[in-house]
Amino acid sequence: MKNIAVIGTGYVGLVTGTCFADLGNKVTCIDIDERKIQLLLAGGVPIFEPGLEEVIRRNIAAGRLMFTTSYADGLRDAEFVFIAVGTPSGVDGEADLQYVRMAAETIAETMDHPLIIINKSTVPVGTGDWVADIIRKQQPQPIQFAVVSCPEFLREGSALADFMNPDRVVLGSLDREAAEKVAQLHLPLRAPIVLTDLRTAEMIKYASNAFLATRISFINEIAAICEKLGADVKEVAAGMGYDKRIGRAFLDAGVGYGGSCFPKDVKALEYMGLLHGAHPALLRAVMEINRDQRRRIVHKLRETLGGSLIEKRIGLLGLAFKPNTDDMRDAPSVEIAHMLMRENAEVRGYDPVSMPVTERMIPELALAKNAYDLAEGCDALILLTEWNEFKHLDLAKLRSLMRTPVFLDGRNVYEPRTMWEAGFQYYGVGRGYNTTNGE
Repeated sequence: MKNIAVIGTGYVGLVTGTCFADLGNKVTCIDIDERKIQLLLAGGVPIFEPGLEEVIRRNIAAGRLMFTTSYADGLRDAEFVFIAVGTPSGVDGEADLQYVRMAAETIAETMDHPLIIINKSTVPVGTGDWVADIIRKQQPQPIQFAVVSCPEFLREGSALADFMNPDRVVLGSLDREAAEKVAQLHLPLRAPIVLTDLRTAEMIKYASNAFLATRISFINEIAAICEKLGADVKEVAAGMGYDKRIGRAFLDAGVGYGGSCFPKDVKALEYMGLLHGAHPALLRAVMEINRDQRRRIVHKLRETLGGSLIEKRIGLLGLAFKPNTDDMRDAPSVEIAHMLMRENAEVRGYDPVSMPVTERMIPELALAKNAYDLAEGCDALILLTEWNEFKHLDLAKLRSLMRTPVFLDGRNVYEPRTMWEAGFQYYGVGRGYNTTNGE
């Protein structure tokens, strides 16, 4: 059993701390937000992640997982300290490191014994060296420490499984002994461990996310061409995916990527490239295509409804950026809702999980009780999140409730012929056919 401190009880910090506790370690999670700590101490969870609440309660009961607002309490017995605080986008797309700085300074001022400090947050290349400099300068007296980069590769909605069954663990440090100790901490996961230097580890995280975002934008570019040429992008993606060099993952055309990682990480990587004299043209194209996907939905809707959206009632099926999460950060629904409102449409929304978050983010958006309540009197429905419950709707009932049977499937969930036979004027993404009669 190792003593671990995790700074930050956001998505990454909470999953990291809870999973390490479930592996038999003693973990203390630290957060300066007293409200979140009180909620966690009571067995509640400030985020939605399938299975997380149960694992938190189990490890609290076992005495392996604790929560505090005090750095002194959290670091007292720790050998490893994970920094897992937010790094949101700044004004120019750069990563905002104010929370990393605050964590590093407070560690330096509080620590009274040697520590291995592990950057779990997604941070720009060179941040590990910067954190080491901050701690060295801020310490009241010199105490030995090492900095290791261990980027996270968690997917919201499957984070527990991703942590416990990772494709790889990436560790970077200038201190080989410290990196090997962190590697030992991860051995129970039985995953390949990549040992490298600090800057390379930091770059692996950005390059991975940028590549996945590129695959999404690529297939959306292909989808736009498919619509013009009469091809079906779902079958194109399936055919491509059989090629072992390509694979099928992240080739689902739709309304584009969102969430807390891809948008900010691609922006941050572009910013780093520009700052150091590179020419990140591909990254710019990836972001531009992603923005265009959201605009294309509104443009298609406007064309379908006769050129104007004034006083048209539009229902948004799904609001979170992906299923099995309540995360609304950079969700396509947010931008699409605002674009529709600017065109004086009457916009309503429904999501099985994220509506409390939606109320805070888009207070002007009317919310429905369920999918059928949403469809009442609608001129069009737009499916934006592929929740399982949306895959099994009573289509006849849904159609009967709508004023105009227009259905824009932003995730290509439904089969076109099924929707035509149910009486819908159906539009998918990149499915080049006559949407009214199936020819």
